[in-house]
Amino acid sequence: STTLAAIIDKINTERREHILTIEDPIEYIHQHKGCLVNQREVHSDTHGFAAALRAALREDPDIVLIGELRDLETIESALRIAETGHLTFATLHTNSAAQTINRIIDVFPAHQQGQIRTQLSLVLEGIVCQTLLPKADGTGRVMSLEIMVPNPAIRNLIRDDKVHQIYSTMQTGQEKLGMQTMNQSLATLYHRRMITLEAAMNASSMKDELEQMIARGSGVVPGAGMNRPGMPPRPAAR
Repeated sequence: STTLAAIIDKINTERREHILTIEDPIEYIHQHKGCLVNQREVHSDTHGFAAALRAALREDPDIVLIGELRDLETIESALRIAETGHLTFATLHTNSAAQTINRIIDVFPAHQQGQIRTQLSLVLEGIVCQTLLPKADGTGRVMSLEIMVPNPAIRNLIRDDKVHQIYSTMQTGQEKLGMQTMNQSLATLYHRRMITLEAAMNASSMKDELEQMIARGSGVVPGAGMNRPGMPPRPAAR
């Protein structure tokens, strides 16, 4: 919710658009800056996400924020809004980009999933998965994140029901598209001495791969220093 609020605030500051948010509850109040911002709270201003989305197009928004994709009807409405040219943001409780795609598709009956794969492959603009980890120095938390930006290859994999192959495409998409897997992010944070090895391993769903990346010193975001100035090199994990 904090990330989405920051995105909406940036758009509100830099652009001239009509933004409609549907939230449960509203956590951040957005003042009108460059944009007209209408915020709707579920159960106060509308009966539910799906009902609010059905009415959304009548308000002629440019940007729609959906607090959470909770059910088939909400996901179906969100896809329809995105398909009609509206920039759409939403949240979903998943651990990876591939899991996010599968969660959206699997909500639908089997006979609809082929159509949904095609629809999603056309409208999807990006997936960001986030987790907060305790800092190694105990001063707070730091974010680790997985980023997927669909390129033609990824769109084809979604459409052809080969979502399991997206991970390898993301691993090689750092420099050109800014993509990274969660393990690449964790390895970077570890080598920057921002998190402990224990925290990194606890946050990873592919621990063997992460351990190998750390041992090899690989997975670091290009251009990122392995250590902060004046600090000794980080020893490889054993």
